Order: sequence, then C-alpha cells, then structure tokens
Amino acid sequence: MIAIFQGSLPVWQSVDMSRPILEVIALSAEDAAAAQAGGADRLEVVSDIAADGLTPPLETFAGIREATNLPLRVMLRLADGFHAGGEAGIERLCELAGELRAEGAGEFVLGFLDDAGQADLRAVGALSEVLAGCGWTFHRAIDRAADRDALRKQLAETPGLDTYLTAGSADGVGQGYDTLLAEAARTADGEPGYAARLLVGGGLALDHVAGLRGAGVDAFHIGGAARPRGWDSPVDPAAVREWREALDQDI
Repeated sequence: MIAIFQGSLPVWQSVDMSRPILEVIALSAEDAAAAQAGGADRLEVVSDIAADGLTPPLETFAGIREATNLPLRVMLRLADGFHAGGEAGIERLCELAGELRAEGAGEFVLGFLDDAGQADLRAVGALSEVLAGCGWTFHRAIDRAADRDALRKQLAETPGLDTYLTAGSADGVGQGYDTLLAEAARTADGEPGYAARLLVGGGLALDHVAGLRGAGVDAFHIGGAARPRGWDSPVDPAAVREWREALDQDI
C-alpha cells in the first residue's frame, strides 16, 4: 500500500509497483472511468487539448476525482506554448494551484521556459512553494529547451519535482528515441539532474515500448493513442488495455 495525497490528507491505495506506470490523459469523468477500466495507473487531467492541455475547470477536476480512485496529476498551464505569462500569469497559476489543492488535488504537471529557452525559475519556484508537499511532473517544455541537460541541472533541487514527461525531441519519440535511451542510462547511473523519473510520451508508439523498457524506462504517457476514433471521442478501454498488456510483457 502507498499513500496518494489529495489535498492535505492521504488516500491509501494499493498500487503494483513492480509494473511500469501507464498514465492516460483524461478530459472528463467518462475518460477517467474508461482509462481505469483499461488498466491505467494514473491520469493527467487537462482541458483544451487543441492547446496541448490547459488547466481544467475546478468542476471538471471534481467530476474526474469522483469517477476514479486513480492518482490524478493536474495540469497548470494558461495558454498554448511554454511561457508562464509574466508576473500576472505566475500569480494566476499560483491562484489556480491553491484552488485545485483546496478541491483535493495533490499532484500536478507544469513546465515553463524563459526567453532564453531555459527553465523559468521564477515561475517554477513560485509554483513549487504553493505545491509544497505535492509531487509534480515537468512536462514537455523540456523538449523545447535550448539545453535540456542544463535545464535538468537547473531544476535538480526543486522540491516536489519527481518526473519529466518527454519525447526526447519536440518532434516526438521517433526523433527523440536515442536521447531517451541516453537519459535513461544517465538516470540509472545516478547522474546529478537525472534522479527524476523519465515518463515517455508524445508520439509514443507500441513499437517503441520494448526498446524503452529494455533501457530501463518504466513510465509511459498516452493521449491520442487511447482514443482510436480521435480526440472528439472518449478514451477507449480496449485501447488502454492494449497498452497495459504491451507494457506488462516480459523484456
């Protein structure tokens, strides 16, 4: 048993830590229930997928929370792109983070770059204070960074950061595959800046799974792959199950 923190209280939930994590994007309570039925381990909760995922309304989060007992990582992002929106944007993001925590959210997703293409330390630092005690993912902003190694080392001691969601490239896993293998090796070696879990997503295909698993990657993220009829349709439990079975195969 492990404790999944929602708000300030732990919700105890049995999680099989021996199998790879499968995280699925959820836009609605229907998505959440379908993803859980298919074998997902965790959900990334977002709105407005046309903008690559923004902070969901409180009522959307609340509905998803009621529909599933899976851990939920909630997006903190105001607009398409990887800028926080200056001081006003940071202030609004912190407000949203506080509101979501009050509603029961205990895990988050965020990631912002400055004008030089490195981590926006002002935005990340301000949010990490609001999210004290919460685990969070730095999302695919890393794939747009001017220097991803430097970004990792910038953020190495940031409280709560336990995961990087990355394709290894802005162009997807197909282009970033070798980078992912190299970063998995650096994580295995315990290199500074590489302690956070590698969560692979963004153009991820089933054909990539065996090689990534063989390199030690143990967390995978899908969005469109869970919706074979497109983003206008809900998550398909059978599609999630196909991924679950692929991840659970021996390597």
